[in-house]
Amino acid sequence: MKRPAHILPVIVLSQFAGTSLWFAGNAVLPELKEALHLNQYAVSHVTSAVMVGFIAGTFLFAFLSLADRFSPVKLFFISALLGSMINASVAWIAKDAASLYALRFLTGFFIAGIYPVGMKIAADWYEKDLGKALGFLLGALVLGTAFPHLLRNRDFALSWRSVFYFTSVFATIGGILMLLFVHNGPYRKKSGSFQWNAFKEIFMSKKWRQVSFGYFGHMWELYTFWGFLPLMLALYSEKNGMPLNVPLLSFLVIGCGSISCIAGGYLSQKFGSARIAIAALLISGICCFISPFIYQLPLFFFLLILFAWGLSVVPDSPQFSTLVAMYSPEKLRGTALTIYNSIGFTISAISLVVIDRAFYSKGFFGRENAMLLLGIGALTGLPSMIRLIRAK
Repeated sequence: MKRPAHILPVIVLSQFAGTSLWFAGNAVLPELKEALHLNQYAVSHVTSAVMVGFIAGTFLFAFLSLADRFSPVKLFFISALLGSMINASVAWIAKDAASLYALRFLTGFFIAGIYPVGMKIAADWYEKDLGKALGFLLGALVLGTAFPHLLRNRDFALSWRSVFYFTSVFATIGGILMLLFVHNGPYRKKSGSFQWNAFKEIFMSKKWRQVSFGYFGHMWELYTFWGFLPLMLALYSEKNGMPLNVPLLSFLVIGCGSISCIAGGYLSQKFGSARIAIAALLISGICCFISPFIYQLPLFFFLLILFAWGLSVVPDSPQFSTLVAMYSPEKLRGTALTIYNSIGFTISAISLVVIDRAFYSKGFFGRENAMLLLGIGALTGLPSMIRLIRAK
């Protein structure tokens, strides 16, 4: 079956729009802290609320094998619609920290039907060149994550309520586009009923476990770096007495990862997904370990390292997803992707809490040294991926 030319662009655009819900709260955090009287740990609390909701959603979706039993396109649409409604409701329902965190939790729950399900839809359309396709798809995720920061740039300066409304409308449009222009792919293997042994069958694959452990190390670093990036920029500005456009720089540093995701997709066709993942994990790990020293550097070199970090912290994501899809039972591919995502985001939620406490501690770590702890991800993920390469 010939694949229509519009399939990948529509999936990418829909994923970009849907994932803009993710960091809507982080982009307007200073205003939320003031309006809802949030404490100093608001970065980890707001981000973790979405994470925990996403984890709950992915576990439920995986347990019920929803993406394998039902149309993933319709599941994506329904999730985008419901997630948008919950996200928009923050602007007029949230009155305190508890209501904000509850609504962000529910937003994360429905993102579980957008991000991993979008990968499942792409995997159902692409077989041999899945790494390249997922490179574009994860690039869309990166832009979606960065997009709310752009809305807070000085040139736009939308109010915090407007950011929630705008991202909700955008995500709804993405869901509608997916429903109207994409149908289930030719490589989809439908699972007719819920299978109690699905988890066991997936975990029996040694290569699936090796790739997943590499991904878990990557996830220890990724979202915590994104979440704390505005604080890192503000810290440099404070220490050096130099005003910075934090929203714009946050958008650019996070958003540049979309370029490396796409480039990594093309490079994976020549060097293989595993080698691209190892290279990215190694470079971002180095950035973690030199992070305590970057605040004393001139602005040019400080930003150079942040952009190197932004470029290297994410391009392994689509390659891990490609490898997981490759080493999963075909009829359980959607469930396998969802399981590994849910565990990965559980690790991200733990990382956020750990780094948040370290960031505000008065001991060795503190604000300058806290990001050093993100290097744990590279130290744990690289050995597993190296073993995978050697076993081939």
